[in-house]
Amino acid sequence: MIIRKKFRFEGAHIVRNCSSKLCRENIHGHSYEVEVFIKSNKLDKGFMVLDFILLSKVGEFINSFDHAYSLWQGEKPEIKDAVYQINQRVAEIPVSPSAEGYALMFLYVIDKIIRNTERKNGEGDIQLQSVRVHETQTGYAEAFTEDFALVDFTLDDIKLSEGIRTEWDDMDWWEELKQQKIFKNTHLEN
Repeated sequence: MIIRKKFRFEGAHIVRNCSSKLCRENIHGHSYEVEVFIKSNKLDKGFMVLDFILLSKVGEFINSFDHAYSLWQGEKPEIKDAVYQINQRVAEIPVSPSAEGYALMFLYVIDKIIRNTERKNGEGDIQLQSVRVHETQTGYAEAFTEDFALVDFTLDDIKLSEGIRTEWDDMDWWEELKQQKIFKNTHLEN
Protein backbone atom coordinates (compact mmCIF):
# COMPACT_ATOMS: atom_id res chain seq x y z
CA MET A 1 0.00 0.00 0.00
CA ILE A 2 1.16 3.52 -0.76
CA ILE A 3 0.35 6.80 0.96
CA ARG A 4 1.11 10.32 -0.19
CA LYS A 5 1.75 13.44 1.87
CA LYS A 6 1.88 16.83 0.16
CA PHE A 7 3.91 19.84 1.32
CA ARG A 8 4.25 23.34 -0.13
CA PHE A 9 6.84 26.09 -0.19
CA GLU A 10 7.53 29.35 -1.98
CA GLY A 11 11.13 29.65 -3.09
CA ALA A 12 13.57 31.62 -5.21
CA HIS A 13 16.61 30.52 -7.19
CA ILE A 14 18.69 30.77 -10.34
CA VAL A 15 19.15 27.58 -12.35
CA ARG A 16 22.62 27.94 -13.83
CA ASN A 17 23.63 26.05 -16.97
CA CYS A 18 20.06 25.38 -18.12
CA SER A 19 18.85 26.03 -21.67
CA SER A 20 16.56 28.94 -20.82
CA LYS A 21 18.36 32.28 -20.64
CA LEU A 22 15.58 33.64 -18.39
CA CYS A 23 16.12 30.87 -15.81
CA ARG A 24 19.92 30.73 -15.90
CA GLU A 25 20.51 34.48 -15.65
CA ASN A 26 17.73 35.76 -13.40
CA ILE A 27 16.53 35.25 -9.86
CA HIS A 28 13.00 33.95 -10.03
CA GLY A 29 10.62 31.97 -7.88
CA HIS A 30 8.00 29.26 -7.87
CA SER A 31 5.17 27.96 -5.74
CA TYR A 32 6.35 24.40 -5.15
CA GLU A 33 4.36 21.33 -4.21
CA VAL A 34 6.32 18.38 -2.87
CA GLU A 35 4.60 14.99 -2.79
CA VAL A 36 6.15 12.24 -0.70
CA PHE A 37 5.12 8.65 -1.52
CA ILE A 38 5.65 6.02 1.17
CA LYS A 39 4.93 2.32 0.99
CA SER A 40 4.68 -0.52 3.47
CA ASN A 41 4.17 -4.25 3.45
CA LYS A 42 1.52 -4.00 6.20
CA LEU A 43 -0.72 -1.61 8.10
CA ASP A 44 -0.07 -0.53 11.68
CA LYS A 45 -2.45 -0.99 14.65
CA GLY A 46 -4.50 1.98 13.43
CA PHE A 47 -4.80 0.46 9.92
CA MET A 48 -2.38 3.05 8.52
CA VAL A 49 0.85 2.72 6.56
CA LEU A 50 2.12 5.25 9.07
CA ASP A 51 0.63 8.16 10.92
CA PHE A 52 1.39 11.45 9.15
CA ILE A 53 2.54 12.91 12.49
CA LEU A 54 5.67 10.80 12.03
CA LEU A 55 6.54 12.99 9.04
CA SER A 56 6.88 16.16 11.13
CA LYS A 57 10.66 16.38 10.49
CA VAL A 58 10.02 15.90 6.76
CA GLY A 59 7.69 18.89 6.94
CA GLU A 60 10.24 20.89 8.90
CA PHE A 61 12.95 20.15 6.34
CA ILE A 62 10.79 21.10 3.35
CA ASN A 63 9.55 24.21 5.17
CA SER A 64 13.20 25.26 5.46
CA PHE A 65 12.95 26.20 1.78
CA ASP A 66 9.85 28.38 2.24
CA HIS A 67 10.58 32.03 1.47
CA ALA A 68 14.22 31.08 1.18
CA TYR A 69 16.80 31.49 -1.54
CA SER A 70 18.14 28.14 -2.80
CA LEU A 71 21.77 28.74 -3.58
CA TRP A 72 23.66 26.20 -5.67
CA GLN A 73 27.01 25.59 -3.97
CA GLY A 74 28.73 25.87 -7.37
CA GLU A 75 27.88 29.58 -7.67
CA LYS A 76 30.66 32.13 -7.96
CA PRO A 77 31.92 33.40 -4.57
CA GLU A 78 30.77 36.98 -5.27
CA ILE A 79 27.22 35.72 -5.97
CA LYS A 80 27.24 33.68 -2.76
CA ASP A 81 28.42 36.71 -0.76
CA ALA A 82 25.67 38.88 -2.24
CA VAL A 83 22.95 36.28 -1.55
CA TYR A 84 23.99 35.93 2.09
CA GLN A 85 24.16 39.71 2.52
CA ILE A 86 20.57 40.31 1.43
CA ASN A 87 18.81 37.13 2.66
CA GLN A 88 18.23 35.70 6.12
CA ARG A 89 16.90 32.41 4.77
CA VAL A 90 19.42 30.69 2.51
CA ALA A 91 19.60 26.99 1.67
CA GLU A 92 22.98 26.30 0.09
CA ILE A 93 22.58 23.01 -1.71
CA PRO A 94 24.85 20.60 -3.62
CA VAL A 95 22.47 20.29 -6.59
CA SER A 96 21.19 22.81 -9.04
CA PRO A 97 17.84 24.05 -7.65
CA SER A 98 15.88 22.65 -10.59
CA ALA A 99 12.81 20.51 -9.96
CA GLU A 100 15.01 17.49 -10.66
CA GLY A 101 17.70 18.67 -8.25
CA TYR A 102 15.15 19.28 -5.51
CA ALA A 103 13.48 15.91 -6.11
CA LEU A 104 16.80 14.06 -5.79
CA MET A 105 17.94 16.01 -2.73
CA PHE A 106 14.54 15.71 -1.00
CA LEU A 107 14.47 11.96 -1.76
CA TYR A 108 17.88 11.53 -0.15
CA VAL A 109 17.11 13.59 2.97
CA ILE A 110 13.54 12.32 3.47
CA ASP A 111 14.74 8.71 3.24
CA LYS A 112 17.23 9.41 6.02
CA ILE A 113 14.54 11.13 8.12
CA ILE A 114 12.11 8.22 7.72
CA ARG A 115 14.80 5.66 8.56
CA ASN A 116 15.68 7.59 11.73
CA THR A 117 12.16 8.28 13.01
CA GLU A 118 10.97 6.29 15.99
CA ARG A 119 7.89 4.14 15.36
CA LYS A 120 5.87 2.42 18.08
CA ASN A 121 2.58 1.34 16.53
CA GLY A 122 3.35 -1.92 14.76
CA GLU A 123 4.31 -0.29 11.48
CA GLY A 124 5.59 -2.61 8.77
CA ASP A 125 8.57 -2.24 6.50
CA ILE A 126 8.19 1.50 5.83
CA GLN A 127 9.98 2.62 2.68
CA LEU A 128 10.13 5.85 0.77
CA GLN A 129 9.03 5.15 -2.81
CA SER A 130 9.49 8.52 -4.47
CA VAL A 131 9.41 12.29 -4.12
CA ARG A 132 7.64 14.43 -6.70
CA VAL A 133 8.42 18.15 -6.93
CA HIS A 134 5.98 20.34 -8.85
CA GLU A 135 7.73 23.50 -9.96
CA THR A 136 4.78 24.76 -11.98
CA GLN A 137 1.18 23.69 -12.47
CA THR A 138 2.18 21.85 -15.64
CA GLY A 139 5.56 20.37 -14.79
CA TYR A 140 7.18 18.22 -12.14
CA ALA A 141 10.17 15.96 -11.54
CA GLU A 142 9.96 12.71 -9.60
CA ALA A 143 12.89 10.90 -8.03
CA PHE A 144 12.61 7.21 -7.15
CA THR A 145 14.74 5.11 -4.83
CA GLU A 146 16.68 3.72 -7.82
CA ASP A 147 17.80 7.33 -8.37
CA PHE A 148 19.95 7.12 -5.23
CA ALA A 149 22.66 6.12 -7.74
CA LEU A 150 22.63 9.78 -8.87
CA VAL A 151 23.42 11.09 -5.37
CA ASP A 152 26.99 12.31 -5.05
CA PHE A 153 26.58 14.40 -1.90
CA THR A 154 25.99 13.96 1.82
CA LEU A 155 23.93 15.75 4.45
CA ASP A 156 27.04 17.79 5.28
CA ASP A 157 26.82 19.34 1.81
CA ILE A 158 23.42 20.89 2.60
CA LYS A 159 23.88 24.14 4.51
CA LEU A 160 20.85 25.81 6.02
CA SER A 161 21.33 29.38 7.27
CA GLU A 162 20.82 30.46 10.85
CA GLY A 163 17.71 32.34 9.68
CA ILE A 164 16.23 28.94 8.77
CA ARG A 165 17.53 26.91 11.72
CA THR A 166 16.32 29.35 14.39
CA GLU A 167 12.73 28.78 13.25
CA TRP A 168 12.89 25.02 13.85
CA ASP A 169 11.10 23.59 16.90
CA ASP A 170 14.23 21.58 17.72
CA MET A 171 17.49 23.16 16.56
CA ASP A 172 19.44 19.93 17.17
CA TRP A 173 17.49 17.62 14.87
CA TRP A 174 19.62 18.30 11.75
CA GLU A 175 22.86 17.42 13.56
CA GLU A 176 21.16 14.35 15.06
CA LEU A 177 20.13 13.25 11.56
CA LYS A 178 23.73 13.59 10.36
CA GLN A 179 24.76 11.33 13.25
CA GLN A 180 21.91 8.90 12.38
CA LYS A 181 20.31 9.23 15.80
CA ILE A 182 16.72 8.03 16.11
CA PHE A 183 14.25 10.90 16.50
CA LYS A 184 12.10 10.53 19.58
CA ASN A 185 8.70 11.75 18.47
CA THR A 186 7.27 13.95 21.21
CA HIS A 187 3.82 13.63 19.63
CA LEU A 188 3.64 9.89 20.36
CA GLU A 189 2.02 8.61 23.51
CA ASN A 190 3.61 5.67 25.32
